[in-house]
Amino acid sequence: MEIIDAIILGIVQGLTEFLPVSSSGHLELGKAILGDNSIPEESLLFTVVLHFATAISTMVVFRKDIWDILKGILKFQWNEDLQFLTKIVISMIPAIIIGLFFEKQLEQLFGGNILLVGCMLIITAILLFLADKAKNTNKKVSFKNAFIIGVSQAIAMLPGISRSGATISTSVLLGNDKS
Repeated sequence: MEIIDAIILGIVQGLTEFLPVSSSGHLELGKAILGDNSIPEESLLFTVVLHFATAISTMVVFRKDIWDILKGILKFQWNEDLQFLTKIVISMIPAIIIGLFFEKQLEQLFGGNILLVGCMLIITAILLFLADKAKNTNKKVSFKNAFIIGVSQAIAMLPGISRSGATISTSVLLGNDKS
């Protein structure tokens, strides 16, 4: 991959990461347009590096919220912050299982599988549309809902399914508070 291609793809990542669209799907489309011929492992590694950089920037942007949650957790009481952390951990379990047991199959989906990416982008759009039309979204996230949201995040490991879009849509479709 040429340095200019990496810069262009980094810009695509930066512009799409905070939207409920699939940044990894857009990266795969960008790679195809730029004629990237990386083997699937290299393609996935590049995508992971870009997502890691995005995660770091997200932690910087939300550092105050993260710090407030950490302070609540360090009280070592079953409070709202510890419950929130527990729900986050529960929501991570499906993705961890998929990542551990299906790593090779996931790697093969990255690297020019444009038809799959296009279909998954359409699914993301449908999910977002349905969530936008949802009514009665005033419940708090339960532990069961956290797991179901985690399943949708595991499915969002497919290129073209937005993790944030899947998380938000699933949560809203379960009746959870949109905010």
